[in-house]
Amino acid sequence: MTDTAVRPGIELSNIRPPRNLAPLSHAIGLEVQRGHGGAEVVGAVPEFSDPDAGGDAFGRLILLHDPQGEDQWDGAKMRLVAYIQADMDASVAGDPLLPDVAWDWLTEELEGPAVAHTDLGGTVTSTASVRYGQIGGPPRAFQLEMRASWTATGTDLSGHVQAFARVLAKVAGLPPEGVATLSSPGARGSRAPRATGS
Repeated sequence: MTDTAVRPGIELSNIRPPRNLAPLSHAIGLEVQRGHGGAEVVGAVPEFSDPDAGGDAFGRLILLHDPQGEDQWDGAKMRLVAYIQADMDASVAGDPLLPDVAWDWLTEELEGPAVAHTDLGGTVTSTASVRYGQIGGPPRAFQLEMRASWTATGTDLSGHVQAFARVLAKVAGLPPEGVATLSSPGARGSRAPRATGS
């Protein structure tokens, strides 16, 4: 999992896995790196998150392994648990279709031939926070959280890692591979498209 090559703009590293979820576990963290290199498209704007406001996006992918198999995994020996958190632009966070679009991205990426799996399930939550008093940060903040898990049917997990990285990139509003965005004055917020399709 750690050696998997992922798209530019995302940094992958080992992180400490949670305890007591399975006899054996391994976890990787994926973080969106703003300002990575690539071709430039003048006037392009991010689709979801707001990098001009210091938007943050990261994910965790955890492999749980029980050599004896788990009843709650239908007897499977491995289970992948995924988590994504991303700051959202206000104009996108209020779109009622945002959770559906984010979930569609995950299911589409997991349909690839290198990502054989079963028993996918999870939740997508869009939240708004308002800060008061002496709490630092923007007065209003919007986030999307995705939690999902599925059973991998093979032992090569590189395809699962790559699929998860592509979902994170879409949620974070990264441009397609090989393309970078140049923000233009007045483009932020007003030009960001709404989450009306995949």
